[in-house]
Amino acid sequence: MTPEMLPADDALMVALAAKDLTALATLYDRYGRLAYALAYRILGESEGAEDVVQDAFISAWRGAAGYRRERGNPRGWLLSIVHHRSVDVLRRKTAFRPAPLEVAEQRASDEDTAASAERNVEQQTVRLALQALPEAQRRTIELAYFGGYTHVELAELMGVPLGTVKGRMRIGLQKMRRALEGTRA
Repeated sequence: MTPEMLPADDALMVALAAKDLTALATLYDRYGRLAYALAYRILGESEGAEDVVQDAFISAWRGAAGYRRERGNPRGWLLSIVHHRSVDVLRRKTAFRPAPLEVAEQRASDEDTAASAERNVEQQTVRLALQALPEAQRRTIELAYFGGYTHVELAELMGVPLGTVKGRMRIGLQKMRRALEGTRA
């Protein structure tokens, strides 16, 4: 089916509210990867992100009748469900549970402090290398890696030729590689 023949998101929401499974499948095909990318970016783990996306689409199925166009578009509505579910999962994982001091002293550390510190430095170095890129290259890389967009989708989204997207990606990643190699020397 060509993009022109696909039903508009609003029509899909009406069908979803009427419990049309085809509408749910179409919304999933359209936004499933983006929803997963958002959940993964928040949670930092694949299994949790998959669970959040599944839960979000079930919630969309159940709550489609309550969707109101004047409050936002279907894509934003769906991604806000994913965002809220991801944050809920993250909060449950990081909830503080105090333990008696004696128990904490006897328990070995879950993680090597030196390894954790090294990983934090590496993450900061990658962030700085990404921020040092020109805006077009940085945005292209962020949308591809954190937004889950393909090269073709990026070209359409950014309104540039496919070759430009590929070039920005290649050159930006080369610059990052050089910057990161320079910090390890």
